[in-house]
Amino acid sequence: MKYIDEFRDGEVAKTIAGKIAAGIDPQRCYSFMEFCGGHTHAISRYGLSDLLPPNVRMVHGPGCPVCVLPIGRVDMAINLALEHGVILCTYGDTLRVPASGGLSLMKAKAHGGDIRMVYSTLDALRIARDNPAREVVFFAIGFETTTPPTALAIEQAQREQLGNFSVLCCHVLTPAAISQILESPEVRQWGTVPIDGFIGPAHVSTVIGSRPYEYFAQEYRKPVVIAGFEPLDVMQAILMLVRQVNEGRAEVENEFSRAVTREGNLKAQDRVAEVFELRREFEWRGLSVVPYSALRIRSKYSAFDAELRFTLQYHAVPDNKACECGAILRGVKRPQDCRIFGTVCTPENPIGSCMVSSEGACAAHYSYGRYKDMN
Repeated sequence: MKYIDEFRDGEVAKTIAGKIAAGIDPQRCYSFMEFCGGHTHAISRYGLSDLLPPNVRMVHGPGCPVCVLPIGRVDMAINLALEHGVILCTYGDTLRVPASGGLSLMKAKAHGGDIRMVYSTLDALRIARDNPAREVVFFAIGFETTTPPTALAIEQAQREQLGNFSVLCCHVLTPAAISQILESPEVRQWGTVPIDGFIGPAHVSTVIGSRPYEYFAQEYRKPVVIAGFEPLDVMQAILMLVRQVNEGRAEVENEFSRAVTREGNLKAQDRVAEVFELRREFEWRGLSVVPYSALRIRSKYSAFDAELRFTLQYHAVPDNKACECGAILRGVKRPQDCRIFGTVCTPENPIGSCMVSSEGACAAHYSYGRYKDMN
């Protein structure tokens, strides 16, 4: 297939759905976690759950980078803008993530902070060049997909001796989050979140490859199928997972072979390894503190580390008590289980981070699925 519309062919989707229905064991339940928010969005947008048999259940995972960003990290960025007077640059979705005191980066901008949305790290570098008398900080978030551009920006800043540029690094790592979920009491001890397999992330895997998931298949006996974001990608991945479960296999399979290899993008991995090293621990929203799950800037490039430059200290902040984002990110609850979903908490007024990005489970269900709840 060469074109996007070929991956959205309704008749082909029905054919795959028929194969899933014919292949399942009616005496058992199948529970698969789609880790990536892009898959969550696709499942909701294209109504893929309606094509699945009742005993095949999709569980939302913590694969939305905006959703897992803890309040304390957003507070650090707001502090830079309001207290240190920097020009803070970041990606669009980050602007609306709720922080302490009813603030967000968007609201901090209304309070006088010089906060600018950028489309790439190149934009942040340009802003630093254009404002040599101002400190410019790039608020870097995201999984392995967005980490290489940040590494390249830091290397470029060093080559140019761009002394007014630094990075507030909040990049997190996919494999560590999967491990945290599989070791969680809900999965391992109580069984309240049954997981028979994973749909592995697409864009992340173009960078890190399929090899890192082999550990989960071998250690936890959980099959992983890496899938693209189009509806037929997701449906085919579910079919592949069903077949693995039925055959008692636990392997890593690559549905997204048009973009993902076992080794991944070695050049991108080299750049990341050159600039970053593992943090000992990092807090994720919904998953608490996860060891060795995030990156920090190496001492070689410490001149561009905003945490060091501005002597920032991280302080954990609890989520809004009415918000169920943490449980939703762990797969314990669904968006519709939250009592403020769609009433107090909406995309226009997000109380929790899952309602911010289109990849968030709550935002996806609000846009495409909430009317089904009324039936």
